Amino acid sequence: MSDAERPSRASEAFFGRRKGKPLRERQAQHLETVLPELKVDLSTPAPADITALYDFKPTRMRLEIGFGGGEHLIHRAQEQPETGFIGVEPFVNSMAKLIGRVEDTGAKNIRLYDDDATVLLDWLPTASVDQIDLLYPDPWPKKKHWKRRFVSRVNLDRFARVLKPGGLFCFASDIDTYVNWTLMHCGAHPAFVWTAENAVDWLTPFAGWPGTRYEAKAKREGRGSAYLTFRRS
Repeated sequence: MSDAERPSRASEAFFGRRKGKPLRERQAQHLETVLPELKVDLSTPAPADITALYDFKPTRMRLEIGFGGGEHLIHRAQEQPETGFIGVEPFVNSMAKLIGRVEDTGAKNIRLYDDDATVLLDWLPTASVDQIDLLYPDPWPKKKHWKRRFVSRVNLDRFARVLKPGGLFCFASDIDTYVNWTLMHCGAHPAFVWTAENAVDWLTPFAGWPGTRYEAKAKREGRGSAYLTFRRS
């Protein structure tokens, strides 16, 4: 895809904190020594076959945007060792925690990116990813901030470009306005089809779902969650 054909980045930026409380010594060391080994290098052109990022030949490619505490990403990586995962998380503390889990488990099928996910999406080859997970993203609950939500027409265009035909976009949230927002945007996009056949489909967690800290917090506060799956046509 030429530069002229790629989505415009004029109105986009990462919103949110980059760092929280001070890192422990081990975490800081991991960021200095381990992250460079696992980080996707966007300074060079993407390989035609994105599986070249790994020391083995993945049979599937899966991207998780904003992995937070990393519970879901590390669970899926262990559950599906034949799949290559790329996890994106700009928040330094979350990245440091996930790298510690990678080191502890010895997972070999995870690569990482610690900045704006849209930059990675624009770098990835066309039709190179089997699944994109966006789980409990920042809901930006105030209406004046809804434009900051990651689900947007321009980002769905990005998803459509990098997903293989038949690939999946999986979204989870406990915020009703964001669930409705996502249904509206995906419903208006010609590349995506909602797979639900009845209410049970979108109220039931994804197969093999390990739960996340955000889901647990929602339950404690009395909110249910929705689990939406869209197929790339």
